[in-house]
Amino acid sequence: MQQTGSWDVLSLPGFYMICALVSLLAVELGFRLARNRVLRSVHENEAAVDKIVGATLSLLAFLLAFTFGLAASRFDARKGFVLDEANAIGTTYLRTALLPEPQRSEIRALLREYVDARLQIIQPNEGPEALRRSGELQNELWSHAVGVADKVGAPAATLFITSLNELIDLHAKRVNLGIRDRVPISIWLALYFVSIITMMVVGYYSGLTDTRRSPAILALVVSFSAVLLLIADLDRPYEGILSVSQQAMMDLRDSLRQPTN
Repeated sequence: MQQTGSWDVLSLPGFYMICALVSLLAVELGFRLARNRVLRSVHENEAAVDKIVGATLSLLAFLLAFTFGLAASRFDARKGFVLDEANAIGTTYLRTALLPEPQRSEIRALLREYVDARLQIIQPNEGPEALRRSGELQNELWSHAVGVADKVGAPAATLFITSLNELIDLHAKRVNLGIRDRVPISIWLALYFVSIITMMVVGYYSGLTDTRRSPAILALVVSFSAVLLLIADLDRPYEGILSVSQQAMMDLRDSLRQPTN
């Protein structure tokens, strides 16, 4: 069964709009708080506030870089798993030549269907069914491997079973590390908390130094929300512009459909 991330209930455009809106509200709150203190003639050391702004912005930059690194590493893992799994399936298919008929043809048909199921996993509406079917096909393939182990010599059986075992292992890695392993909710919450505090401090400093809101604040909010959107895009296996290419698996599917001698 697929596991969705913390913010998957929101589309990426909706996620961006909420980030921008919350940031703007935080800046506005800080600005109004500062103007209220100025109107009440409360003295504030602007230099000290400036240092606090710099410190909170540095902390926010660190959290953004840390979270981006987590999301990017998982994105790279998903790309690598697609290629590794395609190679494992292709190797298993080639080693069916060591098996007798009719098991050879039956196993090859199952492997072709298995590739189709693996390609369907990335589809949000078809993913759960594709995962279930992948498990069923693995059981069928393993049953065939056990059945032919006594009919062929030990070297041939060992080669085929080894490649089939690697195929099954890569399935587990792709599902658990490539699909279900996401940026933890605790990190997202910490990032959002620090972001809100930072935007409030920025708005507060702006209210102390100027009576009007600076247009530069809007540029800060827009760019900050864009970075959060990029992290969320990297962290989503099924949605977004930065999707993992399935070309290796599609090339394998096409090659397996070609007639063999």
